[in-house]
Amino acid sequence: MTKEQLFQEIKKKRSFLCVGLDPDLSKIPTHLMEFDDPVLEFNKRIIDATKDLCVAYKPNIAFYEMLGSKGWDTLEKTLNHIPSNIFTIADAKRGDIGNTSSYYAKTFFDTFNFDSVTIAPYMGADSVEPFLKFRDKWAILLALTSNDGSKDFQLFENAEGQKLFEKVLERSKDWGDADNLMYVIGATKADSLGKVREIVPDSFLLIPGVGAQGGNLSEVVKYGINATCGLLVNSSRGILYASNDENFVQAARKSALAIQSQMEQELRNSNLI
Repeated sequence: MTKEQLFQEIKKKRSFLCVGLDPDLSKIPTHLMEFDDPVLEFNKRIIDATKDLCVAYKPNIAFYEMLGSKGWDTLEKTLNHIPSNIFTIADAKRGDIGNTSSYYAKTFFDTFNFDSVTIAPYMGADSVEPFLKFRDKWAILLALTSNDGSKDFQLFENAEGQKLFEKVLERSKDWGDADNLMYVIGATKADSLGKVREIVPDSFLLIPGVGAQGGNLSEVVKYGINATCGLLVNSSRGILYASNDENFVQAARKSALAIQSQMEQELRNSNLI
C-alpha cells in the first residue's frame, strides 16, 4: 500500500485507528474455546466488528509464534480475512543482518504479504535495508517507545545533547524516505513529538499506548499530525477485551467507535476532511 492510498483510506473512514490483534488465550471469551481454532474465530469476529472503523490491523507475532505451527496457520488465515484496503502491520520487531534480515523481509512481505513490519534498528542500516527493497512495503523502526525501560537507552544523550532516539531518526532518513519508512513513537511520549516532527516531518508514525497504557489522543494529534495525517494510532486491549462475555463483539465495536469518533473530530479540526 502506498502513502497516498493510506491517506485516502484515512479520509474515507475518517479514522487513523490501528487495531492490534493480540489474541491472549487467557482473555478470549470462554465460549469460543469450543471452536477448533478459537484464536482465529476471535480475530475474525473482531475484524468484522471494526473493519469499517479502522485503517490498519497489527497482529503481534509473539501471540501466534507461541502456538507453534498452528499459530502461523492462524496468522495466515487472519490475514486472509482482513479486507485488502486495510493496511497490515507485522508487529515482529525483527532486527538482524545479512541473509537473516533478507529472509525476515521475505517471510513477512512475500510469504504472508504484510504491508509493513516493525524493526529494531540497533544493528544499523544493513538490518533495515533488505526491508526497503520491496515495492509499496514499509519498514517501521522502533524509535521512542512507551515502556518504562525506554529511558535506559532511547533517552541517552551524547556529548552534543542529542538523544539516541533522535539519532535513530536522523540517521535512518538516509536509508529510505517517507514512502517506505515509518517510526514507532509511544503515545505516552507525546511531549517529544514536536522534536520528532522536526526531524521526520513527512513520515507516518505508528503510535501505540493510547488507552490502556495512558496515552492521550488529543496530545498525540496536537504535536504529531501532518498534511497527510501521518499517524496510525494503535489500540489493542481496550478494543479486544472491552468485554470477555458473549457480548464481546458489541463491546469491541463500541470501544472502536468511540476512538474513531474522536479521530474524526481531530481530522476535521485539522482540516484534513
